[in-house]
Amino acid sequence: MADIGKDIERPLGQSVRAPRGAGKVSAGMVAASVVVLAVVGVSAAIALREKPFRKPQEVAVSTPKVTASAEPAASPPALAPATTPKAQTPVKDLSTKSGGPQIIHVQTEEGDGPPKAAIVIRDPSTVGQNLKIAHLPDKALIETSETGPLPMRSADGRRPFDVYARPWSGSRGARVAIIIGGLAVSQTGTQAAIAKLPAEVTLAFAPQGNSIGRWMTAARQSGHEIVMQVPLEPFDYPNVNPGRNTLTVAATPDENLKNLHWALSRTTNYTGVMNYMGARFSSDAAAMEPFMAELGKRGLAYIDDGSSARSLAPDMALKDGVPFVTGDTAIDAVQDRGAILKKLDSLEATARAKGTAVGIGSAFDLTVDTVSSWVAEAKKRGIEIVPISAVAIDPQKG
Repeated sequence: MADIGKDIERPLGQSVRAPRGAGKVSAGMVAASVVVLAVVGVSAAIALREKPFRKPQEVAVSTPKVTASAEPAASPPALAPATTPKAQTPVKDLSTKSGGPQIIHVQTEEGDGPPKAAIVIRDPSTVGQNLKIAHLPDKALIETSETGPLPMRSADGRRPFDVYARPWSGSRGARVAIIIGGLAVSQTGTQAAIAKLPAEVTLAFAPQGNSIGRWMTAARQSGHEIVMQVPLEPFDYPNVNPGRNTLTVAATPDENLKNLHWALSRTTNYTGVMNYMGARFSSDAAAMEPFMAELGKRGLAYIDDGSSARSLAPDMALKDGVPFVTGDTAIDAVQDRGAILKKLDSLEATARAKGTAVGIGSAFDLTVDTVSSWVAEAKKRGIEIVPISAVAIDPQKG
């Protein structure tokens, strides 16, 4: 009652003072709030440090740094990692399409640690040729001459036969090699042959042709293996004449080598030579010996078209270490589609029976069209079309 009386007597406008204990309670609440905010702030900082809300592409493993070296590797294709990365972006294949296996160095970056490396050995035979550079000659395989570049073995023993060969599967199935010759004689015919024929078909250039360097580039960039034709003396020469700079039985070895060098210098990037005619020349040991020895010296193959049963080429090639091929049949002696198809079918039968078969043809429009369509169908039947180097008997490889 005393307090009520005091309130009645208090002048109007004056308020009652709060007890001193109330201020202490408010300060405790403020302190607790500060602690809670601090805890929340620390948790947020930790969460942000783990970057959970960054863009996915920024969190993903960075793209590997890839460099290719031209170091040869004797081992078969294999994966030999120095350290095994946990994650790795797919690497674009940088293997060249010619020459031996290459080593690809792969750099991957993981987390905050140092980059980890892996080495992948690629065998170009499993992916084909590098078409962008297939037409470029290996300078180590070139000898300069008065008539032009001559093929030669490199200082380390590499041969044009190996370096310029088109890769193939290496399987033991039925294989057919087809050579189409006479390229560079007709400009339109040559262009059509290169454009239409499957890349597995080998092309042979006539040394008397025009723009051979241009056509060699086009052929190699299209994936073809190529060979050079060399005019050799036939029976009834000169009534039957293979053309300019024919190698003859009557000529001296030096004269024949000069004519051979002329033919060889017409272009580069070929694996061997094939006779153009030459039934008489190939049956004469005195004429053939220096010719075949020169091919062995330069690391070239010899392809005998198989037209002469008297040819001494097989025995001489073995003696001089020359990779050798004999044709099984001329596929277009009769210019008729049905006849050509029969010859091609006979090649398939031979390949199934013996493992390999070799057909020789010329760059006629009918031949090119028929071979192109037959190859597409033969592949579906399990026949592998291979370059001529894939069926050669190589004395240097046992």
